[in-house]
Amino acid sequence: MALSSTQIRYLRSLAHGLSPVILLGNKGASTAVVKELGLALETHELVKVKLSGGDKDARQTQLATLLQGTGAEEIQQIGHVAIVFRRNADEPKIALPR
Repeated sequence: MALSSTQIRYLRSLAHGLSPVILLGNKGASTAVVKELGLALETHELVKVKLSGGDKDARQTQLATLLQGTGAEEIQQIGHVAIVFRRNADEPKIALPR
């Protein structure tokens, strides 16, 4: 599901006050982290992820692994913090604007 610019702006505003739920360590985006992110997305739909150190390319690779493994969409990434979203098909919690 492709999000419109209005929906992305709305999700960014909701995520502003959130704290990172997933913190990546030295091992990066392992299968266990992908599984945890999947569970967090099932519960919250909108999640902040703090990527581990390294250069920009390493962070992009980590984020791509997380997105591919969970089927989530990137809302925003600033430095080491990324916001990801995946709608819960059974029980949507966030009402998106049109």
